[in-house]
Amino acid sequence: MAEKYAVGVDIGGTTVKLAIIKETGDIVEKWEIETNLENSGSSIPEDIWSSVAQKLETIGLQSSDLIGIGAGAPGFVDTDSGTVAVAVNIGWKDFALADKLENLSGLPAVVDNDANIAALGENWLGAGNQAENLVAVTIGTGVGGGIIANGQVINGVNGTAGEIGHITVETDGAPCNCGRNGCLETVASATGIARQAEQYINSAQETILKTVYKENGKVTAKDVFDSAAAGDKVSEAIIDRVTDVLGLAIANAATVVNPSKIVIGGGVSKAGEQLLIPLRKAFDKYALPRISEGVEFVTAKLGNDAGVIGAVYLIVQGRNA
Repeated sequence: MAEKYAVGVDIGGTTVKLAIIKETGDIVEKWEIETNLENSGSSIPEDIWSSVAQKLETIGLQSSDLIGIGAGAPGFVDTDSGTVAVAVNIGWKDFALADKLENLSGLPAVVDNDANIAALGENWLGAGNQAENLVAVTIGTGVGGGIIANGQVINGVNGTAGEIGHITVETDGAPCNCGRNGCLETVASATGIARQAEQYINSAQETILKTVYKENGKVTAKDVFDSAAAGDKVSEAIIDRVTDVLGLAIANAATVVNPSKIVIGGGVSKAGEQLLIPLRKAFDKYALPRISEGVEFVTAKLGNDAGVIGAVYLIVQGRNA
């Protein structure tokens, strides 16, 4: 029987990650194209299929060798129709992504939220190790979440389940891009960490962060972790607050799902044990003891490949259903 492949697509505000992947999950080719935001991103599906068609020709495959296209998109996704309800950073509103990809390619297309496909990818071939119950948290510019329960990703009635980054953690907190205040990502994202750090720049407190700001004109989340490692008390306090709030939110999510694995990914997770040790401590403080006893914290393994791998899993899962 001829080997079959699928296309994995992970759409971001800056780049679209693409891959041709075997049904087994082995990546044959992966590459990126620029996300074309002109005309509210209307040409993105055409850009995707044009790039895939060129790549197929280059590696000697045909569209008949493909079983489908799986795609992850930022924002809220109606998974039944494959329509992106809202993707603010691209400009999509009620954008029929699956239909457009199917019409262009002649192949089945499945679409889900980008955080969900990352969770599926990590669970299929990464740190999740095919757990039946898992919570994945991606800490980058924002905070994304994906929840798998009884082996299935949870989407909810209109594709909004698992939005861990929008759990309210401070009722009078900082404004969030969603239009509300005090969401988890205003505190625990890379952007939120940097925002808290910059609040200290003009304060009377001594901190390495002032020097960093003077030299670079900004402070990043990595600067905060580096400064804390060097003994900076202000940076240590920021990390303590971030991990406490993050631990609280994840403990609440775990109370609902009772997972065996909590996978932490995204750029901020590169801090490693400097993040994970206080995070686990905070989680244990807030979680039911029985839930805490049954769960393992792990760092995501697949990096930027998690999304395209999870997108292909959507196709493989549907084919084997």
